Amino acid sequence: MPKYEVIIYWSQEDQAFIAEVPELPGCAADGETYRDALANAEIVVREWLETARELGRPIPAPKGRLVFA
Repeated sequence: MPKYEVIIYWSQEDQAFIAEVPELPGCAADGETYRDALANAEIVVREWLETARELGRPIPAPKGRLVFA
């Protein structure tokens, strides 16, 4: 599975951790814990990619990060 950036933060409004995948529009998940949100995001990413393939929509390539040592 491609490796997309996931941003996880606490939402006071939702009382849950939110995991957003900025490179995949509308792709987000939540969870009671940080790990739950990440695990749910992995599921949602797979579903997002599967749906995009089925509908013939373009799938963005992961941008990745450049790391300097």
